[in-house]
Amino acid sequence: MPSTALVWIRNDLRVRDHAPLRYAVDHFDRTVPVYCFDPRHVGTTMFDLPKMSAIRARFLRESVQDLRSSLQERGSDLVVRNGRPEAVLPDLVRQVGADEVLMFQEIGTEERKTEDAVKDALAETDALPGFFWGKTLYHIDDIPFEGPDDIPDVYTNFRKGVEKKSRVRPTTDAPDTVSPLPDDLDAGSIPTLGDLGFDADGTVDERAVLPFKGGETRGLDRIDEYIWREDCLKKYKATRNGLLGANYSAKFSAWLAHGCITPRQIHEEVERYERRRVDNKSTYWMKFELIWRDFFTYVTWKAGDRLFHPGGIIGNDIDWSYHDESFERWATGTTGIPFVDANMRELNRTGYMSNRGRQNVASMLSQSLKLDWRMGAAYFESQLVDYDVASNWGNWAYNSRVGNDPRARYFNIVKQAQRYDENGEYVRYWLPELQDVPDHYVHEPHKMSHEEQKKYGCVLGADYPKPVVNLDKTYARIRNER
Repeated sequence: MPSTALVWIRNDLRVRDHAPLRYAVDHFDRTVPVYCFDPRHVGTTMFDLPKMSAIRARFLRESVQDLRSSLQERGSDLVVRNGRPEAVLPDLVRQVGADEVLMFQEIGTEERKTEDAVKDALAETDALPGFFWGKTLYHIDDIPFEGPDDIPDVYTNFRKGVEKKSRVRPTTDAPDTVSPLPDDLDAGSIPTLGDLGFDADGTVDERAVLPFKGGETRGLDRIDEYIWREDCLKKYKATRNGLLGANYSAKFSAWLAHGCITPRQIHEEVERYERRRVDNKSTYWMKFELIWRDFFTYVTWKAGDRLFHPGGIIGNDIDWSYHDESFERWATGTTGIPFVDANMRELNRTGYMSNRGRQNVASMLSQSLKLDWRMGAAYFESQLVDYDVASNWGNWAYNSRVGNDPRARYFNIVKQAQRYDENGEYVRYWLPELQDVPDHYVHEPHKMSHEEQKKYGCVLGADYPKPVVNLDKTYARIRNER
């Protein structure tokens, strides 16, 4: 009987730089790649918020379809099932006579619980689980820290440690061919959004900075587009805080989050760019940002369940509020603070928001409104097309005084808006009700007199909301809490 390996695909929807797939092809007679649409992924999370939006689900489906196409081109197929992996995988093991189930290891607590459930279920079969590491730029075996407790709490210390003592492993090639599936094995169909319980079709607003089409094919094309065809890498550090347009930043995050591309692939392209075109602060900054992603991944490994507690990683005892109306206005982009509202409306309609926007809306929720930071993190989990458990929850904790920087840090939102959206182009793009408001009022329309409001067609309380809170008073409170 031929030796057989199942390759359980999760957030690694690719054929290139895929160690479990490569290992299976090289060491087994037969390889069976499997993806499970786990019903838990489309349920609800804390605060009864949806776990996944239709936009994010559409990107996931496209990524699964692209992986299936890539495997079909190599002579195989992707087995797709709708069910819990701990139930699906043992059945497949018995059906195909698998010797091993190979997978990338995850670090999120929910993901690890699923892994444990799968291991327990496989104990009732003859197949052994096999784990690989592939999420980060620096492999877990290569970082200069002994274990999770040894991971530095400060990014700079982490970065200096890996830059000085670690190396980035080379990527692995995709297999040229993958063995066909057994003749009696039904590959299964990819469920529609309706099958998954979504009413919406996942259509993205035409104003989106990018269409964000899922899949390895488009992910690799985006790397080539941004770095080589558009030649944007050379000015990345100067433009990365932009708000409008496809190329102010790389926007690789959605494909990274789904594992359509890997940080090592980006790193290799950056180094190739440095050799062939230019080596400057911008090229280093791209690597710098990839290390930030690693940092949050390893911090999540260290923190475990603590990352999801009200006090976060450090257990900061903050008296959070749970005011439903304030949260609803924040989530729907109706706070009366244009920079916050524009960013939230972009998120809701496209599944994306700039890093600058994310920091400001997080500051608004957890610092100015003093709402439980986890409400914002859970909402982002639902909406972001580039949701990654470590990056999302780690950044939210960091900006909410419960992460690795516990200081009473906050963003002065109006000053941020005036700096990064000086003429109000971005807020008008997403808030057309402010179209005729002069530049000097566009970020603070509440400062207009009633006559000016009527003159410029933006009456507060009718055309645009009144501010949900006095920002200056909240800043004074935050400073007093230091």
